[in-house]
Amino acid sequence: MAIRFHRPRPISAAPCQSSGALLVAIVVTHDRLAHLRRTVRALLDSPPSELAALVVVDNASCDDTCAWLACVADPRLHVLRLSRNMGGAGGFAVGLRYARRRFGADWMLLMDDDAHPEPGALRAFHASDLTGWDAIAGAVYLPDGAICDLNRPSWNPFANWRSFLHTALRGREGFHLDAAAYAGRRIVPVDAASYVGLFLSRRALDLTGPPDRRLFIYCDDMLQTLQLTRAGGRIGFHPALRFAHDMPRNVAGTVRVPLWKSYYKIRNSLILYRTAAGWLFGPICLIVLPRWLAGAWAFPGQRRAFLRLFRHAVWHGLCDDRRTGHAQVLAWADGGADDPLPAHQDTLTLCSARNSVPSSCVQTNSKSPGAAART
Repeated sequence: MAIRFHRPRPISAAPCQSSGALLVAIVVTHDRLAHLRRTVRALLDSPPSELAALVVVDNASCDDTCAWLACVADPRLHVLRLSRNMGGAGGFAVGLRYARRRFGADWMLLMDDDAHPEPGALRAFHASDLTGWDAIAGAVYLPDGAICDLNRPSWNPFANWRSFLHTALRGREGFHLDAAAYAGRRIVPVDAASYVGLFLSRRALDLTGPPDRRLFIYCDDMLQTLQLTRAGGRIGFHPALRFAHDMPRNVAGTVRVPLWKSYYKIRNSLILYRTAAGWLFGPICLIVLPRWLAGAWAFPGQRRAFLRLFRHAVWHGLCDDRRTGHAQVLAWADGGADDPLPAHQDTLTLCSARNSVPSSCVQTNSKSPGAAART
């Protein structure tokens, strides 16, 4: 049954409630069709009363993603196929703009293409009293049922001396939710959360805008949710909203990370630390930079290229310089010269779309040429 798509409504100054809310899910994908199939099916198993629409942003996939999506008959599916890969940050920025303008969505659910809601999660969302909350983070688990450490919501460890001391004594455990929060029943306030099982209200998007697409990958979710908290928005962790993230338990030790990702990890982490730590940013750098530099040993035969990426990433992170395009990062990873590629103005457009995509939602200007990310 086809559904009605509502005109965007003016954004309320008051925090949103979920009762009767129009929910739109946004999934960003790139060359991971096996995961995407499961995610799309899990989302569309929910009735229209729980999920009004699903927006899949295809980041210039080179596999059979486009063909498979074209065969999905559910009219709620909207596919935005980009002409080049914009990374997760760019994909979510495009998807959020589209969901807001096309549907006037009250809430937008964000997730990677290898994650999906467990049965009943969306029904539980609509049944919850979310008065006073601007964003809600779900409880994300690994396929074996363990809590997904990568997606644990957190508090700002530098918000006050008590938080800082707690972090200094307990490390990562000092500012991330523990197992007791996941086993509880109440919504717990947090400062930051990941884009896996994150519900953003219209008011939240009005307070922060979409993520900065120049970040490409890493820390875009933490920066946006931390910005929401600082703007007066409230983020809650809801343990009853369960999601599954299809990734190995010890992903850091079993999956080889492409060299080029080191640039974004280092640069964006520095930008995040500066935002969160304030005057403690300098001492934090003295701790993390030597540790990151030691990461060169993880790339035998590519250490020279790693050091080149490290040098640029540290400088750009310290200066909060986000202008470097993905093509330049790939060139540095491949051993290219340090001279920057010539910048020029280009326009990103859709290769194809389903269900009448307004061009104003998907055209953006860039200062540097783009290229498809390698996996």
